[in-house]
Amino acid sequence: MNSLKDKNFPEVVNHQEVFPLLPLRDIVVFPYMVVPLLVGRKISINAVDTAWKKKGKRIILVAQKNPAIEIIKPENLYGIGTLGEILQLVKMNDGSLKILVEGIKRVKIESFSSPSTFSGEKPDPGNEEIFLAEVSYEEQISDVNRKPKRQSASSPSIVDGEALVRLVKSEFKHYAKLNPKISTEYVNSVQEIEEAGKLADIVSSHLTAKTEIKQQLLEMFSPFVRLDKILELLKTEIEVMKVEERIHGRVKDKIRKTQKEFYLQEQMKAIQKELGKEEDPDISSLREKIRKSAMPKEVEKKTFAELEKLSKMMSVSPEATVVRNYLEWLVNMPWGKESKDNLDTKRAARILNEDHYGLGKIKERVLEYLAVRKLVENPKGPILCFVGPPGVGKTSIAKSIARALGRKFVRVSLGGVRDEAEIRGHRRTYIGALPGKIIQSMRKASSKNPVFLLDEVDKMSMDFRGDPSAALLEVLDPEQNTQFNDHYLDVDFDLSKVMFITTANTAYAIPSSLMDRMETIDFDGYSEEEKKQIAVKFLIPKLEKAHGFKKNEISISEGALNKIIRSYTREAGVRNLERELASVFRKMARKKVESKQRMKFVVNENMVEKLLLPPRYHHLISEEKDEVGVAVGLAVSEAGGT
Repeated sequence: MNSLKDKNFPEVVNHQEVFPLLPLRDIVVFPYMVVPLLVGRKISINAVDTAWKKKGKRIILVAQKNPAIEIIKPENLYGIGTLGEILQLVKMNDGSLKILVEGIKRVKIESFSSPSTFSGEKPDPGNEEIFLAEVSYEEQISDVNRKPKRQSASSPSIVDGEALVRLVKSEFKHYAKLNPKISTEYVNSVQEIEEAGKLADIVSSHLTAKTEIKQQLLEMFSPFVRLDKILELLKTEIEVMKVEERIHGRVKDKIRKTQKEFYLQEQMKAIQKELGKEEDPDISSLREKIRKSAMPKEVEKKTFAELEKLSKMMSVSPEATVVRNYLEWLVNMPWGKESKDNLDTKRAARILNEDHYGLGKIKERVLEYLAVRKLVENPKGPILCFVGPPGVGKTSIAKSIARALGRKFVRVSLGGVRDEAEIRGHRRTYIGALPGKIIQSMRKASSKNPVFLLDEVDKMSMDFRGDPSAALLEVLDPEQNTQFNDHYLDVDFDLSKVMFITTANTAYAIPSSLMDRMETIDFDGYSEEEKKQIAVKFLIPKLEKAHGFKKNEISISEGALNKIIRSYTREAGVRNLERELASVFRKMARKKVESKQRMKFVVNENMVEKLLLPPRYHHLISEEKDEVGVAVGLAVSEAGGT
């Protein structure tokens, strides 16, 4: 065995003994160190049990070179360990042990031996798997604090022992200030240690270092060599902790700047909670809706200002109700929502033909509009105005246009509107104030680009409360409607992406200022042949379903249709034709119920008078043949011409 005698420490006695060995993972136990350990492996449990039964309860504590290894072999262990004493032992429910050990002194492992060597007898059956180690150590008799001899040039950094002890104490005190895990009481106790070896081991046990570095310290038998190494490690660790503290400070400052508003809001909530004024859930909900509404910055700024005003009001006050309603209108407007256009002209043509018969000029104009939209991203399209008698399909074709484009459809009837506030809204100072019809319909559409039908634009009137047609100028003018300002909202709303369509019965009743901003498309009404085709393709299938008949269960002859069109209706559209056909279907429904038989019902020309009573209109002879000297008058009105 190589001698462990250090030239700096004469008068030592060499000892060799055999003790049970406990392999450790990721920990190095130093002398004077008291540490709890959880023991779970069979070989470790046997070693602890054996040591606990013997006098002195001594055990060797050695670190593994590779902590991941389960089956321990001698070559997996370091050659230097610590002799320890088991102070407490607790058996856990799962069979593992929890022990409290105190390090006593360094030892060098000389060899491994069998259990019989340790006890002098055969081992217990349960303790056959056990590590027993023969170790050597030196019992120092001389004063360990005496000054060491100056070592060779290979280690010139070792200085006088007393100065080294003072330096280590000073650096450890500095280190403890940066490490919150070390208490002030413990630091004070370390300052009172005068023995160099004990100081080195106690400070080593508190260093934040890797297992390999701590093992190197354990393998240094000279206390002054250890203190020199510890001093170096302390200085390095202090510098690292200072850098960490600076980095932490910078990160903290950055977080403070970026989240200052959030922290202040949270503090305000805490203060309000303590005062019994915690923020109303309605206020929190409105705040979240404002953030998600995608409204312009100027509008958002005004909205938050109104919200702050609301948060300081009593919730039961009338003014709070007014402000809350105003905020609800703002957050529910479609600031950033819009439908995606379907610009397939073939699909649009198919949809228009499915919904309407004839109207070739109107359909062609709609398809041209789609083609331009496909070529230009945001064109300033004209406002289409459909002019024609009632019942010719002005409103229904607007719905078909919305379906063809894939947009939402909204309709506002302007018949009888005579107050400018109906268009622009009322100011919030009025009791029961609301936005105008334009903003109300935009909220209902939940889209920035619906197809917007302004029906009966020729039937607006005016009085002392203002001219609504003048208010419509800002709505329909492409140069102005990007910043439409409703009196109630009092913020600009962009209407430039809306497709406006207007309808009227007569063009002369439309104010000239509005006519100047619209493209007029005339609906001339339907001929007898067109009415017949509309009845066959659209009206009869619709009425069959509405009156409980199966498809083709009722057959209406061509002669019967001609008689109904000529003798019972006189109109440009097909509304009265639909009413007369509905009357025929009702009478057939009664006949079906009373007969209680499944049969096909046929309506011919001779049955029309029985079903619809005498004809209302008669063809004059003057209308059937040309005669010299006889003039046929022509009358044209908003209901059509005859």
